[in-house]
Amino acid sequence: MRLAIVAAEFHREVTDRMVEKALARAKERGVRVTSVVRVPGTFEIALAVQRLLERPDVDGAVAIGAVIKGETLHDEALMAVVPRALLDVGLRAGKPVGLGITGPGMTDEQALARVEKGADAVDAALAMHELLRAL
Repeated sequence: MRLAIVAAEFHREVTDRMVEKALARAKERGVRVTSVVRVPGTFEIALAVQRLLERPDVDGAVAIGAVIKGETLHDEALMAVVPRALLDVGLRAGKPVGLGITGPGMTDEQALARVEKGADAVDAALAMHELLRAL
């Protein structure tokens, strides 16, 4: 499998660790990472994933972000739309997108405790890639 990783720069202290976990899992599972792309925030991930899934050298993607609770409901608004946008992108492309975005409602500490979700997203994308190839 050839995988692209798209990660938010916002909350980089968390997302950098999530990317490290995703890269380690990809290596462990024999998945070739073709690109690691950083976008400003979680909201921008879907557009980059869409562009990458159009490439013939990308079989799937992983979306990485940490949506941490702030003073407003912005975290809830993001998580109400971003996963749906990623689902739509994957459906249109016919390629899997692993969801490695944590939140909403998390504290900084909770976000750091969930960095393994980057690796979990690689597992999900790979599992779906293998399932789709068998259909």
